[in-house]
Amino acid sequence: MSRPLVAILSGAGISTDSGIPDYRGPRGLWTLHPDYEKLVTIGSYMADPEIRCRSWQMRRETYALNPRPNAAHRAVTQLDQSGAVALRVITQNTDGLHQQAGLPARKVLELHGTSRSAVCTACGARIPAEDAFARIDAGEPDPPCLKCGGILKTATVMFGENLDPSVLDQAAAVARACTVLFAVGTTLRVYPAAGLVALAADSGARLVIVNAEPTPYDEIADEVVREPIGEALPRLLRELAPA
Repeated sequence: MSRPLVAILSGAGISTDSGIPDYRGPRGLWTLHPDYEKLVTIGSYMADPEIRCRSWQMRRETYALNPRPNAAHRAVTQLDQSGAVALRVITQNTDGLHQQAGLPARKVLELHGTSRSAVCTACGARIPAEDAFARIDAGEPDPPCLKCGGILKTATVMFGENLDPSVLDQAAAVARACTVLFAVGTTLRVYPAAGLVALAADSGARLVIVNAEPTPYDEIADEVVREPIGEALPRLLRELAPA
């Protein structure tokens, strides 16, 4: 008998217990600092060296926090390791914490790219983000590409950039095929990621939303959970693979 496919759509809220602030919550980055959106908007980033310097500094500060996977990330990995279900994670996060928690990279679809790498906007060369941060620490506030001199950025999808179509196609296929979809720590207001929830529900999946604030999809959800994610998600996932 084939195992049921469980999909987890994770947003910034799943990583707040790891010390990474969310974006649109009451204490979120965009809420407290509306001008920060410019730091992750591709047009502003490419046009303004000052914006690039501030953007790199913001990334550097997050890196310095050395965030580690929390109970929610570990619970996802434990469900995968139980063998009770086929698991796929579709994440809006760029922090790599699902993989750090032990989930195989092939089971994680990073819709918005990764902050663990940096990429040249001119020639496409990639380097570890920590190499760029080391150059910043050494006195280069806006480090250019060492191969061609082009503008370097983290390998994240900024506002104004398109998602990788192959990653989005894979995510849509998972949404159509899954038996249950957990939307965890996401406001479900950013598209096309939020549209995956409707796609899963229309395809007959059970929809469980775990988020502190209301979302536009609460009305069609089979279950809405407002408890802290680090407590609620491990409990919900244990129900899928009881010891």
